[in-house]
Amino acid sequence: MTRLTTIGFDADDTLWENEHFFRLTQGHFTELLSGYAEPEHLAARLLEAEKRNLAHYGFGIKGFTLSMIETAIEVTDGKVPGEVIGRIVNAGREMLSHPIETLPHVHDTLEALTGNHTLVLITKGDLFDQERKLAQSGLGEFFNAVEIVSDKSAATYARAFSAHGDGPDRAMMVGNSLRSDVIPAIEAGGWGIHVPHQLTWEYEHADEPKDTPRYRKIADLSQLLPLVDAL
Repeated sequence: MTRLTTIGFDADDTLWENEHFFRLTQGHFTELLSGYAEPEHLAARLLEAEKRNLAHYGFGIKGFTLSMIETAIEVTDGKVPGEVIGRIVNAGREMLSHPIETLPHVHDTLEALTGNHTLVLITKGDLFDQERKLAQSGLGEFFNAVEIVSDKSAATYARAFSAHGDGPDRAMMVGNSLRSDVIPAIEAGGWGIHVPHQLTWEYEHADEPKDTPRYRKIADLSQLLPLVDAL
């Protein structure tokens, strides 16, 4: 079996909390528009806008904020008060300064892997915001390389693991998203390790590739070290 030399990690909701702040802001958004749309309808319209706008704004808080504004305009037929738009903008700005809360076992796991493997952070989203979160997390010292990308595909992982390691066949990707972290990493020839998070954006959902030999699922990062040793 090919020896594992490189380990990639997702950031949001794998190393630190992220979706939690989106849900809180969406709850506030629902309250602001409560006089114009039912919560379920508003959530569906917002999700449609987010998906539609990914090609234009990418992933992250700024795109989410613009999608909220667009949705507010749509559901009110253009009659949304300027004050409401201002409060949506402020909510998005507050998200860009939310505190970083690392998830359990993150620090100890990264510390144990450092030196024995090449560690690569591969995250998508807004460049400035991802850099801010990494700096505030205090985890940057553990990584040999950081890749902040616009999207994650098999080509993304093939390039990253070739540039910073010995190729995808000797690498694994660890993350909470089946769609973005696990499946494309496996398609690139690497291992895909799913670490479910209790809150995962609906867009990131996908069926588990259970019949794929390079797929594993762990409950949390405390189970990663034994798995790495076994492989």
